[in-house]
Amino acid sequence: TSATCVTGLVRVDTGTYWSGFGQAVILVMIQIGGLGFMTVATVLFLMLGRRISLRERMTIAESLGEDGLHGVVKLSRYAAILTFSAEFIGALLLALRFIPAFGWGKGLWYALFHSISAFCNAGFDLFGQFGAYSSLVPYVHNYYVQAVVMFMIIAGGLGFMVWVELIQYPKKRKLSLHARVVLIFSVLLWVGGAALIGLLEWNNPGSMGNLSAGDKIMASLFQSVSTRTAGMNTIDLAACGPITKLLMSVLQFIGAAPGSTGGGVKVTTFAVLILTMRSVAQGRDDCVIGGHHIESKTVYRALTIIMLGMVAALGSAVVVYYNTSDAVTVIDAIFESCSAFGTVGLSVGVTSQLNTGAKLLYMLVMFMGRVG
Repeated sequence: TSATCVTGLVRVDTGTYWSGFGQAVILVMIQIGGLGFMTVATVLFLMLGRRISLRERMTIAESLGEDGLHGVVKLSRYAAILTFSAEFIGALLLALRFIPAFGWGKGLWYALFHSISAFCNAGFDLFGQFGAYSSLVPYVHNYYVQAVVMFMIIAGGLGFMVWVELIQYPKKRKLSLHARVVLIFSVLLWVGGAALIGLLEWNNPGSMGNLSAGDKIMASLFQSVSTRTAGMNTIDLAACGPITKLLMSVLQFIGAAPGSTGGGVKVTTFAVLILTMRSVAQGRDDCVIGGHHIESKTVYRALTIIMLGMVAALGSAVVVYYNTSDAVTVIDAIFESCSAFGTVGLSVGVTSQLNTGAKLLYMLVMFMGRVG
């Protein structure tokens, strides 16, 4: 469930517990979950020369976060091409570091696995030999690996529609309202999240207090990017302060862009909520974004999505806390539940202590978060 929902929450370490075959199965599930079932099915239909029915086109449009049916099949094709191209480039870049460190066979496998995991915002890693659930902590001083992984996370989290528009921008010289909102609010959340994480954890010896100034800045930026549903970390999250964990919970809850490999309530939903609040504060009766009037039903839908998400995340946190309260704090339960709902995969150690009922609940929450 965690792999298919590209979450990354695990009960056992992926790199040391599973065989090479088991890791390959997990990677295939990550790839299918990241691309989306309908996108994968569409590509297979096209390869087989099968026509896509109207009902299937409607389902594809919904899965990609597209309102209309025009060009959805072409968009699915673009999504597959962009995904495999980005993952190939990411694997090549990571191989330059992993092959010298692990040898040709293991280095290539590590490069491919982590490139796909990062682009699909899955959060799975194979670095268990450096310590249980270490993620990218061993690379906290390696800016190159962090930069490549961040690029892959951002590429997967922006959404396929936005990437198509960015590629076509030199010719069309314009971006849609959707693309502008995604780009502006994504940058604001990345930069703002990094600044707050850095300020809150700068002198915390358990997380980043013992790092150099450069390492702290890079770690803050990486954690802010990764918290937006990627699920990889370069610092010990369990040692972070409660305010930092609460901030990360909010970022995990918001998530990535519609039609992307990430989860959460989506950055556009958050944008509609914030801009509606601004309009109300200005005495307006409607929401206006970039000179465009936003229909009331869109605002109501955004509010509904956020409220349902809060019920899922906070409701599961309450259940988990009361099942493991002897070992888990309230904020840790909220953090882990937001991670599950946002299909992020960051963990402060709660998942490893869940009983069977709580594990089943988290599987349901992860599924809800990915399906949307």
